[in-house]
Amino acid sequence: MKAKFCTYITMALLMVLGVSCSDDFLEDKKQYKYYDEEFFKSEERVNWYVNNLYYDFFDAYKTPTAVVVGSYTTTQTSYTEEIGGISAMINPNITLENAVDGSGYFGKTLVENPSNDPYNRIRDINVMLERIDVDGSNLSQTFRDQIKGQMYYLRALQYFDLMRTYGGVPIVTTVQTPSKDDPAIKIPRATVTELVTQITADFDLAASLLPSRWPATDYGRFTKGAALAQKSRVLLTYASPLFNKGWDSSTARWDAALAAGLAAEAELTSAGHGLYGATARDWERMFYINDNAFNPEAIAIKLLASSTTVATSLQSNSSWERSIRLASQGGQGSGGVKAPKSMIDLFPMANGKRPTAANNYNSFLFFRDRDPRFYRTFGFSGSYWPYNNSLTSAAAPTVWAYRWSTNATTGVAFSTGNDVSSPAFIRKMSSPTVSNASNFQISGTDIMEYRYAELLLNIAECYAAKGDVGNTINYLGQIRKRVGIPAADNYGIGLLADKYAALEACLYERRVELAYEGKRFWDVQRWMLYSDDSAINDQTNTKLGIPQLNGTQRIGNYLHYKNGTSPAGTDPLAAARASISVDPDAANFQAQITALATFYTNNFELRSPPTPMDNVSNVATPISWRSNYYIMGLNQSALVNNPWLTQTIGWKDGNGAAGSYNYQE
Repeated sequence: MKAKFCTYITMALLMVLGVSCSDDFLEDKKQYKYYDEEFFKSEERVNWYVNNLYYDFFDAYKTPTAVVVGSYTTTQTSYTEEIGGISAMINPNITLENAVDGSGYFGKTLVENPSNDPYNRIRDINVMLERIDVDGSNLSQTFRDQIKGQMYYLRALQYFDLMRTYGGVPIVTTVQTPSKDDPAIKIPRATVTELVTQITADFDLAASLLPSRWPATDYGRFTKGAALAQKSRVLLTYASPLFNKGWDSSTARWDAALAAGLAAEAELTSAGHGLYGATARDWERMFYINDNAFNPEAIAIKLLASSTTVATSLQSNSSWERSIRLASQGGQGSGGVKAPKSMIDLFPMANGKRPTAANNYNSFLFFRDRDPRFYRTFGFSGSYWPYNNSLTSAAAPTVWAYRWSTNATTGVAFSTGNDVSSPAFIRKMSSPTVSNASNFQISGTDIMEYRYAELLLNIAECYAAKGDVGNTINYLGQIRKRVGIPAADNYGIGLLADKYAALEACLYERRVELAYEGKRFWDVQRWMLYSDDSAINDQTNTKLGIPQLNGTQRIGNYLHYKNGTSPAGTDPLAAARASISVDPDAANFQAQITALATFYTNNFELRSPPTPMDNVSNVATPISWRSNYYIMGLNQSALVNNPWLTQTIGWKDGNGAAGSYNYQE
């Protein structure tokens, strides 16, 4: 059995960690000491080293809503419309501006016993880049080039996440020896422009050294096309308002991002990449059907373990499937991730038009006549959501998540034990064949960190920013055509009056196509969409016609039986619902939808939960994001350990003085 492990690679490290010769390698990794010259003369040992770096970067990446390499928490996703719940960063009652409140992602100063922090990962990369051609000169040029290509890719990726978090940071491209006194390692924060120059140069080097495709046994490793695509993502971010005061007056940065995107498109197309399939069913299947095998949609992918037993603690299993599956299916805890009303109301109608009353959208019967992606992004009462039931004799693929009153006052009970305070819940990127053993712990569904659809959306956005509405519609149309939206009226997009309408259309499509893939926060951040703020020259909400997020609430509602009461153990709809099931792949799907709509109308109403989805101490609370949060301040420990670093404007340093580092130059 081939074990699946860390992002972008089926790792041989899993196989070799048990042999004695690898013990020396792991011991070496405990401290910053130079490996002897023999180490880099062995392809096997060099591969151990590289594979360990993949592990350090991506082991924590186990859910698609996680972001930031190395740490991979889901906190940023909870700052958006996708998932509800008030945390400190969006709490109107909390102001974060002191160094102790800054982000700790930066890590510590270099020490003899390193931790898995950004600059420790960068140091490991620099060691390999400095040693492979010297000590490893006996190895083939092709092998060394491929190793270096992966190192440049990883270094660029790490600096990009540092950039998105802090703006400019110190650029270190040589091996530093830990020291409290050496002035050579006291490197100041670079400008964002300097950092972008370094990042794109690394991605260019990676692209020049990496193959277009790897053999099947190395599927998942970085490729030339992936490096070019990542470069386009960096330049798109650099062109966006967060870092580009002139985003609306000059196209220079948009031109560069577009050129990078088109170059990536050409390379990836020639390597066999493209949109997966030509139907909505294909769109759903692409997330699981090519498990551990080449997927044309996947530009960067994390491979996950699919074995039914955990053979080693180093196997990486997805946390996604077990978090989104309902309790009745064997999901973890209470089961299910409830969708805020704003997400339910977001997706277009079946003809691609926006869900408005004028376009016959009914928020109570939200499942009628929707974009084909809706039925594969969300589940809802009456929807068909299969899985492999290994716990009992049979699965119940049609899910129900409603409640009823058990008495005339406050007593309630829940259908099949599913307490979900939303009429819809997330099902995207789940597999119909995954086992519910151990609460879906061992899910082999790989995670696409970057897929071809995002690249097309990046290109569309660049065209939009340049005022090229025709090409914007062309690229957005490709996304919609693939899932079966009719071509009429530009796939429902309409004519788009100007570049601002085109940009809004791009950002809207990204919300739909990339929902719950960890991308939304970065879009909100780089476009500064929480609210307009003249103090930082931010008017993007007004210019694009996008409502601000500040002041809004993520809202949940129970689907509630409206026709009286029933004892807790007696579901009043158990018999009536038996014939109801909605399967988007069924030949009579529309008839199923009609039957479900009638069932909802006759039996349900929406009721607010006793505790609002967004609340502080059980009191409904709106989102409040402050402008200094777009780029985080350095944490107190980073400033203490690296006292030559300046704090970011909008944040205070360790002495309470206002920061002076300007990420917008």
